[in-house]
Amino acid sequence: MRNDIRDYLQRLSAVLETTDLSGVESLGQELLDCWRTGRQLFLCGNGGSAANAIHLANDFLYGISKRPGSGLRVTALPANSSVLTCLANDMGYDQVFALQLAVLARPGDVLLAFSGSGNSPNILRALEKAREIGMRSYAVLGYSGGQAKALADVPLHFAIDDMQISEDIQLILGHLLMQWLYRHRDQVA
Repeated sequence: MRNDIRDYLQRLSAVLETTDLSGVESLGQELLDCWRTGRQLFLCGNGGSAANAIHLANDFLYGISKRPGSGLRVTALPANSSVLTCLANDMGYDQVFALQLAVLARPGDVLLAFSGSGNSPNILRALEKAREIGMRSYAVLGYSGGQAKALADVPLHFAIDDMQISEDIQLILGHLLMQWLYRHRDQVA
């Protein structure tokens, strides 16, 4: 097992070290501005990426400040199972995030999409809806980046053909941003 552990950690480390992280800097500045101005952040993903979206919504709502009423305005679109199952049943699973954005989002808000493959139809529809609304969109992507790479305003592409490492990177970036925002909490009124 020791060799498998080393291999996994080396692959994770290698993709982090060889990827251009300028998009992460852009996302950090965007989130800080959202915090200052009250623009809302929406997160979405499927499976493990959905769990990551929900987890990070908590970190951005509370963890960046730890002062009541001081976090980002954030919504994890996969968090409400009643809404998800209603929209999936009535309108199709490919619409579950886009239809929520159509009601909840406003121009200038931000979408952060998580997708290992970059080809999930509901992620693609959400990115299209974000553009239609006038939102800024970011997508954390693995594998080839898929179709989402071209749809996101800022694709954060980590070229690794491994779903678990792709999902690990989503949390690593989220926690990195959370800690960075926490260090800058005094810049927000």
